[in-house]
Amino acid sequence: MTHILKYVYLLFAISLLIGCSDDDTGFPVPTPGGNIDGNARIWTGPTVVFSKTNGSDPDMETNQDRITDNVWITRRNNGGQIYNAKVEGSANKDESPMGTTWAVGSIDNLGNLAFRPFRIAVGSPKDVVGKSLVMHLIQDGVYVSVKFTDWSQGKEGGFSYERSSE
Repeated sequence: MTHILKYVYLLFAISLLIGCSDDDTGFPVPTPGGNIDGNARIWTGPTVVFSKTNGSDPDMETNQDRITDNVWITRRNNGGQIYNAKVEGSANKDESPMGTTWAVGSIDNLGNLAFRPFRIAVGSPKDVVGKSLVMHLIQDGVYVSVKFTDWSQGKEGGFSYERSSE
């Protein structure tokens, strides 16, 4: 009987390691249902629409989507991509928005999505309009559905999206 219990515990431990492993890029891969550590939260509440108009000041609170205390999404007026104004002064092409990872796909398919930094996940930011995305707020352990509805060209800094709420 003790050999059977040891075998069961070993299988359980192996399944936990596999379910919470990183993919070949080093970014977390959710287990089915999106639970990386068992405490992840999937926001499926009412849709929030956020817009930053062309030329508006990204340092003003009204021009930042303050999703949580840790993630404030905005965009500078220099043609760059979005960034997290809570921890960044401007976008870093390879890492912004800091504190988030992104995947193309539906939150309903969370366990099969590959999360990456924004630009790696979506390619050119100007091509993001209309794509169904999931944003992972790393520090908060939250997954949010996002769909961009506008991305201004010509260094205007405007963008709009719809996202799920808590």
